[in-house]
Order: sequence, then C-alpha cells, then structure tokens
Amino acid sequence: RDVKMKISYHGHSVVKIQTNSHTILIDPFITGNEKTDLNAAEQQVDAILLTHGHDDHVGDTVEIAKKCNAIVVAPFELANYIQSKGVEVHPMGIGGEREFEFGKVKFTQAFHSSSTTNEEGQVIYLGMPTGILFSAEGTTLYHAGDTGLFGDMKLIGDRHDIDVAFLPIGSNFTMGPEDAAYATELLQPKIVVPIHYNTFPPIKQDPKYFESLVKKAEVQILSAGEFVALS
Repeated sequence: RDVKMKISYHGHSVVKIQTNSHTILIDPFITGNEKTDLNAAEQQVDAILLTHGHDDHVGDTVEIAKKCNAIVVAPFELANYIQSKGVEVHPMGIGGEREFEFGKVKFTQAFHSSSTTNEEGQVIYLGMPTGILFSAEGTTLYHAGDTGLFGDMKLIGDRHDIDVAFLPIGSNFTMGPEDAAYATELLQPKIVVPIHYNTFPPIKQDPKYFESLVKKAEVQILSAGEFVALS
C-alpha cells in the first residue's frame, strides 16, 4: 500500500508536503526565519505555493524555484511579479481550482494585504491575499495564509472535507487565538495546527491557550521539523 502523504511544519507559516512522487512547499520563508529548521540551499521541491506577497511568506521562493526548476503557483499579480524574476509560474485567482501533476490547488479568500517593497523603497501591490486548499492522495489541507476571521470560513468548511487546517494565531497582523478557535469551528477540520506566532515580538502567543479554546478538532502544536500525525 502507498505511504500516506507527509505534511510537516517548519516555523512561522512554512509547510512542506511530501506525496508519493512530489514535494511541495507553502510560503517558504526560510532565510531570516529564526524559527525554521530548514536551509534554503538544501531544498529539493517540485512546486511552491504562495498565499500572498509579504516577504515573510514569499521568502526564498525565487532562489529555490530557480535551483529546482520548480513551478510557483500563486495569485495572479504575485505570480506575474515572481515570473519577472525568471521563474516558471502558474497564476490563479480566488475560487479557482486546478489539477496539477503534484495535486489539486484551490485558492480561497483571506482578509489581509499583499505587497512588497523594491530596492528603491517603493511599495509594489501584489493583488489579493489568499488561503490555499491542497488535495492529493485522499487528503485535503487548508492553509489559511494570513487572515482575520471571516464568516465564509463556514462555506469553506461546508464545501470541503478538511483533514488538516493551518491557522494563524499570532494576532496583531492576523487572527489571534480566540478568533482562530472560532475559525476552527467554522472550518470543521479533523486536525488544526497553529501557525504564524512567536516569530517576531508583535505576534507572541501561547499555542496552549489556543488549544484550550478548541473544542471539536484535534490540535497539534508542532515544532519546526515535526510532522502532522494523520490518522
């Protein structure tokens, strides 16, 4: 029997997915991330999925994609920006779904912002921020990206049977523990993993507090390099 998909967490919002034949990175902020166990130069991936354009999510995307000849799947404006750096991209939009050889990707809305600052100090707008639904080998993962709580998370939960949800709990820039716990109720995942906390002082949070608020999902608090225990 085939080995089940492996999903690991690598600090901040970095998630790695290993299927039977492909490796995918979500939001590979590695260089400059004190909470990660990864080395950007050592990554071997087939695809990179991006939720939005902030530097603590795009991270080492361009360098890794060039080295590995990996495709970058991202929201339209962000994909165009990444493409301008000489990387193969596939642009998508919110609500859109596509089957790739490495799995199925669907972008959801997120309530946040999305931009970068160039060498001249100009802010470059990079389109709408998103969440990502990824499905392969009978497992569905939801990475919320950076977002506040929104009621249509119930729609996402109703429309998709989510095995693992990665939700930000850092507050300040995203949902805090209370809103993330409420989001868990709306999404109805089997497992929820808190992300986007304790990387920088403004997003310092206690994941155990988040865990105490979640009633119906299994909370897995992961250190960098640990795998989600899929049942």
